[in-house]
Amino acid sequence: QVQLVESGGGLVETGGSLRLSCVVSGGTFSPYAMGWFRQAPGKEREYVSAINSRGDPYYPTSVKGRFTISRDNSKNTVYLQMNSMTPEDTAVYYCARHRDYGPRTYMRPGEYDYWGQGTQVTVSS
Repeated sequence: QVQLVESGGGLVETGGSLRLSCVVSGGTFSPYAMGWFRQAPGKEREYVSAINSRGDPYYPTSVKGRFTISRDNSKNTVYLQMNSMTPEDTAVYYCARHRDYGPRTYMRPGEYDYWGQGTQVTVSS
């Protein structure tokens, strides 16, 4: 069974940085695109970033220039470096493995078949 475990969340001040990690076990890692999403209370799950099997990153406008996604296939791990954080970044952050078939917008949660349990990120003002 594929399992994803996120870590690295916590409390940070406005303008600060955090680095999230997501370790994948129980299945292959390198052939799959990976994504990060976040969900704030009362809001829908929001796409944050994705990285394909070749290491090409994708970002929405809301985080481009502040967040950096990367992967280490030797460690079955995907990372999300978050800089210049604001209170609007407060949410539970989830990593997910892309299903590897169908449309590849990378932006829709339905394109991912395995999810982690999430890690809380809180940015204080």
